[in-house]
Amino acid sequence: GAITPAGWNGDAAFSFVVPGGDEAVSAKRQALSDACEASLWAGIAALATATRLNEVGRAVEKSIRNSGRYGILQDYIGHGVGRSMHEDPAVFNYQTRDLGPVVEPGLVIAIEPMITVGSEKVRVLADEWTISTKDGSDGSHWEHTVALHAGGIWVLTAEDGGEACLSVYGVKPVPVNL
Repeated sequence: GAITPAGWNGDAAFSFVVPGGDEAVSAKRQALSDACEASLWAGIAALATATRLNEVGRAVEKSIRNSGRYGILQDYIGHGVGRSMHEDPAVFNYQTRDLGPVVEPGLVIAIEPMITVGSEKVRVLADEWTISTKDGSDGSHWEHTVALHAGGIWVLTAEDGGEACLSVYGVKPVPVNL
């Protein structure tokens, strides 16, 4: 189950390559996971200076496209997070025609790219939660919950607020003052 401190939700996901097996296959899987994680941090960094939410999706997509020939799962997107796990607004992992809502303090969202090396078509398994690619190709999913406040951004689900990964973008996260 989810941990909901004081009734608030957080959402995070990470992909890891299990050691062993064919080294070439493992290297390709690691590259996929690394590309997905990098796109997550690109999206989070974009949020720090965004005026409209679509800027996050544009940054995620650009990072993915620049890292290789990976497909972006279009039907699975990020979302607002609050008293419920999944709230508005929708946070796309790709650029859309709609600019999305204005980005302003108080926004708490989960940014969660999901990418694949093969088909972007998926099937939902019997547990009605797990998905897999229809063609059996590898996929990756990374996610963090991020708060935008008057002082800046803070990655709520990262141990250091995102500082280590955001520093390459020139973004310094600022803790949320409660």
